[in-house]
Amino acid sequence: MSKKSEIISKLANNYPNFIRKDLIKLIEIIISEMKYSLKRRERVELRDTFTLETRLQKERIGRNPRTNEKVFVKEKYSIIFKSSKMWSKKINDEK
Repeated sequence: MSKKSEIISKLANNYPNFIRKDLIKLIEIIISEMKYSLKRRERVELRDTFTLETRLQKERIGRNPRTNEKVFVKEKYSIIFKSSKMWSKKINDEK
């Protein structure tokens, strides 16, 4: 996965008419909107690229791998990432 600075640099190179400061603000807005949507338990979808959604993990009894001691794990939400078939194919073909 690319860093935010790499994404901004690629966008600045591909779109020289945009001011770099505006591109930085645009990326910040996109990321913050994705973050707040996930906090509201909404699904985030970038068409033909990937989807992000939250799912509830039920409470369970886990174990500490170091001591093998049983530990109670409270229920929590986790983020599920799923890439599109087209994007997965592009990533796997570019070796």
